[in-house]
Amino acid sequence: MLTQDVLGQAGRRGPLHYGERVQVTDVKGSKHTFQLDPHGYFQSGRGSFHHRDVVGLDEGTVLTTASGHELLLLRPLLADYVLSMPRGAQVVYAKDSGQIIALGDIFPGARVLEAGVGSGALTMNLLSAIGESGHLLSIERRTDFAQIAASNVDSWFGRHHPAWELRTGDFAEVTAARVTDASVDRVVLDMLAPWENIAASARVLVPGGVFLAYVATTTQLSRTVEALRHSALFTEPESWESMVRTWNVDGLSVRPDHTMVAHTGFLLTARRLAAGSTPLTRKRPPARGAYDEGGYWLPEDVKERTSTDRKVRRVLRDSLAKQPVDATPVLGGTRDEEADGDA
Repeated sequence: MLTQDVLGQAGRRGPLHYGERVQVTDVKGSKHTFQLDPHGYFQSGRGSFHHRDVVGLDEGTVLTTASGHELLLLRPLLADYVLSMPRGAQVVYAKDSGQIIALGDIFPGARVLEAGVGSGALTMNLLSAIGESGHLLSIERRTDFAQIAASNVDSWFGRHHPAWELRTGDFAEVTAARVTDASVDRVVLDMLAPWENIAASARVLVPGGVFLAYVATTTQLSRTVEALRHSALFTEPESWESMVRTWNVDGLSVRPDHTMVAHTGFLLTARRLAAGSTPLTRKRPPARGAYDEGGYWLPEDVKERTSTDRKVRRVLRDSLAKQPVDATPVLGGTRDEEADGDA
């Protein structure tokens, strides 16, 4: 039974209902995700059906269409939803968000500060991990991106998540106005220049709290790591990347697939030191020129893929059209009024 009072997947049990998303997979592995509607009709080259024909069926049903095609019906997992939802910014893929949750030790009830919301992919994973007893403050510079993220997150959970607070503005300004010292368990940064916000992150983190950054390029990784070291407020940073390669398993034919999800980004973590403590002495001295102050960076400097304003406006329009009545407000960083944005 579909339970509106329960957030996310926990409220989507039992037979399929109108108003919820269904994922259709054909024999070639192509996936289509859409919302069941009383007047809806699914059409593809490998089978078609009226939405009313699948309402009431159990999840996991293989439907044989009038044309003889087989279609698998499932509710999308969060990793599936992230790839099918409207997005104006590049999303954090499951292989990275899973490690952020696990190695960042995002626990139920945690107080988390996130910056760089984008389209809301990582936000949904963080909210699922902290539960309704935690608190997630998400900060996004662009109001249109924040509105798209709010729509995506609300659509996934079915309503506004009570543990979520979304604000727009600059990270340092928002945290200075709204976050007290040593009140946050985890800081997660997905932004162009995380090294600019190390001092602000150190101020709000509890002793032993985790600082985690997700960056795209080696230059961003190097500069963030060296800035953490130079601050003398954190433990020695750890950095890594992950690559996922699927395998084809068919009887005795067992081999890796020809394509793989290779580099998407680097992850790095460090722990907040107690007040008055300094990092352990490094066995190796820092490299010459490690603390270069190169100045302000632009997205094109690191080849960051950005969406055009026209695409963002289209995605925002589509996102707002599907947002539930109990929607997450997009608030200004230093005031309680709802932020102004182009709808």
